Amino acid sequence: MDIGTKIRAIRNRKKITIAQMCDATGLSKGFISNVENNNTSPSINTLATIAKYLGVPLPYLLLEKEQHMRVVRKTERTYSTFNNLKIEHLSSKGGMRMMIVDLPAGESIGEPHSHEGEECHLVLEGKILAEQGEDSFILEEGDSFSWNASVPHYAKNIGDGTAKILISVYSDTGLNDVL
Repeated sequence: MDIGTKIRAIRNRKKITIAQMCDATGLSKGFISNVENNNTSPSINTLATIAKYLGVPLPYLLLEKEQHMRVVRKTERTYSTFNNLKIEHLSSKGGMRMMIVDLPAGESIGEPHSHEGEECHLVLEGKILAEQGEDSFILEEGDSFSWNASVPHYAKNIGDGTAKILISVYSDTGLNDVL
């Protein structure tokens, strides 16, 4: 873990000197210097003191770099197709994915299928038939629905024009090939 480098970056960004941090936390200059240079590993209590002083949540200091916030700019989004569907990927790969799916009239998102995880859908445009098990609903613009994706599910555009659906998929297995 590179906690020290993160602490130094936060301290510098907030224009806090090591001396100010020592005065506020009661830690010595040598200790803070060793922490920031990753020469020593502070206890959780010490990290909590540092985090509180820096105004950041303790868990933030413990995150690995790949666990930090990920941003996908509108101009950096990737697109793919699946059958006749156009998929605009709004998030980077990981346990939580978001996409906008353009669903032409009469098309469905596959046959009833299942996979690990949870899904949440928001109908942005059009009229959708959503089915899972014995449940069947017709949804229109502004309506949302969610389900446990391990139960076979199905969504079809039953409107006259292209439907747009915002879909968020979560899987703790890092499932990346839902669509």
